[in-house]
Amino acid sequence: MKRLLLAALVPALLIAHADVAAQAKSKPAAKATAATAVDPALQAALRSPARDAKNVLRDQYRHPAETLSFFGLKPNQNVIEITPGGGWYTEILAPYLKDGGQYVAAMYDPAIPNQPQYRYRQSKALDERFANTAVYGKPAVRNFDPKAPNFGPAGSADLVLTFRNAHNWVDDGTADAYFKAFFDVLKPGGTLGVVDHRAKPGTDLEKMKTSGYLTEALVIELAQKAGFKLDAKSEVNANAKDTADHPNGVWTLPPTNQHDAKDDAKYKAIGESDRMTLRFVKP
Repeated sequence: MKRLLLAALVPALLIAHADVAAQAKSKPAAKATAATAVDPALQAALRSPARDAKNVLRDQYRHPAETLSFFGLKPNQNVIEITPGGGWYTEILAPYLKDGGQYVAAMYDPAIPNQPQYRYRQSKALDERFANTAVYGKPAVRNFDPKAPNFGPAGSADLVLTFRNAHNWVDDGTADAYFKAFFDVLKPGGTLGVVDHRAKPGTDLEKMKTSGYLTEALVIELAQKAGFKLDAKSEVNANAKDTADHPNGVWTLPPTNQHDAKDDAKYKAIGESDRMTLRFVKP
């Protein structure tokens, strides 16, 4: 009987071992899975000559096709991008959505005084970009107060996207308000996609604030506190070369490059930060 039991267990153990081995190689698997699901129209948007050549060079670090596919982007969705900054993802999302969906750029309200000057410059640049309706269609700009964020009518969005922003909200002490606002604006079943610089597990809060890296555990906690359920993780934006421990935090690395000129080759060899890619769903 014992021999029969052992014989029955061996195949199961081998399968379990194979599963563990597969998980250990999760980054290539995540990329391969995401790549097979990329919409040809999204690929066309990525190849558009309207994209800034400098932005295209960063595709190797930001993996837009795989990332957006993982978040479930569809051409007929109402998509809100939170503080798109210089418009890196805007160049992809707005043209992709212009015929059947709606792209909304959620920007810091330029009418609010005494904000950092870059916010005013970004708002002006985005307005100028959107004047090209042949490329961008009719995207919307939704201004909000960073101290009391509101991103539109409740239950109106299919997808909310935020790229490399959450660390700023944690530092400002406004993260709870942002995640609650995401939850409110999404439809039931809607998706929140988060990409941010990833700290090592167990990193303390003050270190996260000064370094710009957040633990996955903290971001998941913030989202779940707002009512979201974690749906899936992807390693598509992982970077094993990044130790997440640099003299000037994440800003030491490209594209900010806050480091001595003599160290430029060192940090270029690392590339952009190790990033978490998390998909949450509103029940």
